[in-house]
Amino acid sequence: MNFIEDLKEIRVFKLIGNIAAQRGLETYAVGGYVRDLLLKRPCKDIDFVCVGSGIELAEVVAKELGDVQVNTFKNFGTAMIKYQDFDLEFVGARKESYRTDSRKPIVEDGSIEDDQRRRDFTINAMAISLNKNNFGELIDPFGGVAHLAKKMIQTPLDPEITFSDDPLRMMRAIRFASQLSFDIEAGTFEAIIKNTSRLKIVSMERITDELNKIILSSVPSYGFKLLYQSGLLKEFFPEMVALHGVEYVDNKAHKDNFYHTLQVLDNVARVSNDLWLRWGAILHDIAKPLTKRFEPKVGWTFHGHEDKGARMTPGIFRRMKLPMNEKMDFVQKLVRLHLRPISLVKEVTDSAVRRLLFEAGDDVDALMTLCRADITSKNTEKVAKYLNNFERVQKKMIELEERDKVRNFQPPISGDEIMTMFNLPASRMIGDIKEQIKEAIMEGDIKNSREEAFQLLMKIAKEKGLINQKVNP
Repeated sequence: MNFIEDLKEIRVFKLIGNIAAQRGLETYAVGGYVRDLLLKRPCKDIDFVCVGSGIELAEVVAKELGDVQVNTFKNFGTAMIKYQDFDLEFVGARKESYRTDSRKPIVEDGSIEDDQRRRDFTINAMAISLNKNNFGELIDPFGGVAHLAKKMIQTPLDPEITFSDDPLRMMRAIRFASQLSFDIEAGTFEAIIKNTSRLKIVSMERITDELNKIILSSVPSYGFKLLYQSGLLKEFFPEMVALHGVEYVDNKAHKDNFYHTLQVLDNVARVSNDLWLRWGAILHDIAKPLTKRFEPKVGWTFHGHEDKGARMTPGIFRRMKLPMNEKMDFVQKLVRLHLRPISLVKEVTDSAVRRLLFEAGDDVDALMTLCRADITSKNTEKVAKYLNNFERVQKKMIELEERDKVRNFQPPISGDEIMTMFNLPASRMIGDIKEQIKEAIMEGDIKNSREEAFQLLMKIAKEKGLINQKVNP
């Protein structure tokens, strides 16, 4: 199989081939670019392996390309070049050996065969020659083409050795299966099951990076099911494993919250690529196992799981090395508020809608997306009814926001103004007055305007015996 025509479309291949020939370096395009070329998927990351110094090759290539910068990583023997829309990485061919207590290999110079042998999966172990005598020829020693055709993830060597040496490859196997909708070969999956405890030597940052790629796949539930079935999920995300299972009392059962969560995640994935909205779906019911109670008259309840889940969110983010910033705040808010729009469906009052707009702020649209996704009943009529009611809620939100502007509510009169107006020091009274004005706006007793807020302020001041030291602000 030869890809000379495909390589002609990208200038760097011929350029690198010529430079390699001049310097007597065997050079190949390898890995993900080759895989995606065969799958006809776009790929902007191209890895090059040469039998020799990858850094030296990169420096010469950069000189020929002109105004480009080389970033070298001498500890790893690699170099990176950004060229047009491409990220080009250069490395010398190598062979690796591992110790049992580390996933960092002992690296030695090697041949192209050694380099292909050390790669994680057969579909990533293919190479295309950039050498003069066989330019464009595919080198596929482990049957990667056949496995692409079978939609199969398989290791090039013994999978138990592959995963024991570098346990992150177990996460990568599931990530590729989820991204490509491939199966994992039976022996390869069995080796993952046997080696789950080896994941302990991998940093949480690397695990979470692979997990986020699974979450961003088109049907993320597939990846999570593989993580659960293999036993990997319990190694780093026990709270999600705890969602699994159904309990019966007096012939009454609750839904399996693990599979419900995956359905919600898939529903969100169909309409949004936002990673953090997808995390909101993952965590929205995370506290149900801790709040589960059986009440003889009503059956199973999970009272307060939204508040408990919101309190759990920072700890999960911290442990999993996810960002402890506005992204965590966003997810926490979704978890805390995810039941509110559903309760509004039963009775759409102006006051309740205003309060939801006030609390959700700019995240109200994401919240409504999550709540729609949370309707997972097998009863299609029930789902249709809820979705129609959500449309009523959304329409009311639009009407009230246009009129009352409470989505990002700012008090019409500030605390500083109240202190100046009545010559008061900072105190709890100032906060109480502001709260009364806010509550009046939320209840619809007054409009969200400075004029009506001032009139209410004067009424409150009179009741409290306060004297205005200034004119109308």
